[in-house]
Amino acid sequence: MSNKLQDQVAIVSGSGRGIGREIALKLAADGAAIVVNDLDAAPAEEVVAEIIAAGGKAVACVGSVTDKDFGDRFVKTALQSFGRLDIIVNNAGYTWDNVIQKMTDEQWDAIMDVHVSAPFRILRAASDYFRESAKQEAEAGQEVFRKVVNISSVSGVMGNAGQANYSAAKSAINGLTKALAKEWGRYKVCVNSVAFGLIKTRLTEATAGENNTSTLDIDGKQIKVGVNPQLMKNIESMIPMGRAGTPQEAAGSVYLFCIPESNYVSGQVLVVGGGRP
Repeated sequence: MSNKLQDQVAIVSGSGRGIGREIALKLAADGAAIVVNDLDAAPAEEVVAEIIAAGGKAVACVGSVTDKDFGDRFVKTALQSFGRLDIIVNNAGYTWDNVIQKMTDEQWDAIMDVHVSAPFRILRAASDYFRESAKQEAEAGQEVFRKVVNISSVSGVMGNAGQANYSAAKSAINGLTKALAKEWGRYKVCVNSVAFGLIKTRLTEATAGENNTSTLDIDGKQIKVGVNPQLMKNIESMIPMGRAGTPQEAAGSVYLFCIPESNYVSGQVLVVGGGRP
């Protein structure tokens, strides 16, 4: 443990499972207090308990990031629980794929809402605190950096067949990243995106096509997840490193944008794909 994030506070959406969980654990292990979020209370509380058992600090903020009031509630949880906010990781999301002629308005709107509108609301909710804190710190002659890491995808960088909604949403979050890097630079807030390639999670695990019973419950709707085993092999064969990444490796790339060594890095999209552009 390097304690580079000692006394800092991070909010990580979708951190009860998968990549988000590993991000929360990684930041906590380096000293940050964490606000853990998940749709369901059980996984969120499990991560909180794990962080506390390891000597860290954490609280849960359960609920859907797409709720209109969630951004305000998420930020307030950090401020009320720990008195400050230093790091925002917009990680929550899922895929709901289809070719465009079969894609419904519901599919399009749902993916845009969770991957673009939800992060926008969270960042807007934090804006007053960031601005006021930066003003007070500047008056005191202090230079304090804060970090935003938005989770994108290679689909948002180069597109992907069957993912018009997801590709558009992840491209949009990169645009939001670059815009806020310009707006918030004067407040010493670094805003970057991490665009993941194939990372092994429950959303991408290999499952037989017709026999795939793996689903995600979103607002009472069962959405199929998983990747056909042959397709998974084909995708991995195109990755120079020859395999999918792990959630721990994914978390490591987010961590790079949170530590002091990246204080002069902002407005960037880092592709994390094992050598595949």
